[in-house]
Amino acid sequence: MSANSLPPITEDDIAEYLTNTPGFFERHLDVLSTVQLTSPHSHRAISLQERQAEILRGKVRDLELKAAQMIRYGQSNVTIADKLQDWTCELLTARDATTLVDVATQGLARIYEIPQHALRIWGVSPEYQGSGFAEPVENAVKTYADMLTEPYCGVRRDLPILNWLPDGDTVMSMAVVPLRRSTDAPVFGLLVLASDAEDRFTADMGTLFLERISMQASAALSRLLP
Repeated sequence: MSANSLPPITEDDIAEYLTNTPGFFERHLDVLSTVQLTSPHSHRAISLQERQAEILRGKVRDLELKAAQMIRYGQSNVTIADKLQDWTCELLTARDATTLVDVATQGLARIYEIPQHALRIWGVSPEYQGSGFAEPVENAVKTYADMLTEPYCGVRRDLPILNWLPDGDTVMSMAVVPLRRSTDAPVFGLLVLASDAEDRFTADMGTLFLERISMQASAALSRLLP
């Protein structure tokens, strides 16, 4: 094969050669020092070493931003956890049904600044029948509640539970917390939290703290059952 018939050397060929020959620049330091690149920031010609330094500085900035974000998330989670502990203590010290229901709803709404809330419990003991939280609930709602394997958190859903709220027409996002005596037990009630802000409750928030609220509220409010 003549020299003229050889395929031309491509950039990929050069890149592969340099990758597979790590000692090339050690043997040709003069070549390394003359390599010029264009900086994407200043748009001027810089050396390979300067470009590498820019890349490293960029990576350091990204890591610093991620670290700061993690710290903010951590601080936010600590605040949420502290509020949850305060609310749990209030539940434990509630002496009567009225106080208990007030803490479970208004207390939670106050601590987490939730605009609207509602609670319904079915199958309560006879002495609590006729209470506001024990008003009749449609079978469709009970069926929906039993289907909840975890709290719902997201956009508004047009369900009859919106009628439980003071101003259900304005709701844009909501959380629906099922109440159970145990993980595999049927639902005996629903705690509804709602807001007129679309981003107050979103599907990507996760339900860890809502699950904690469900556990604590279920344990406390089960005292209202036979």
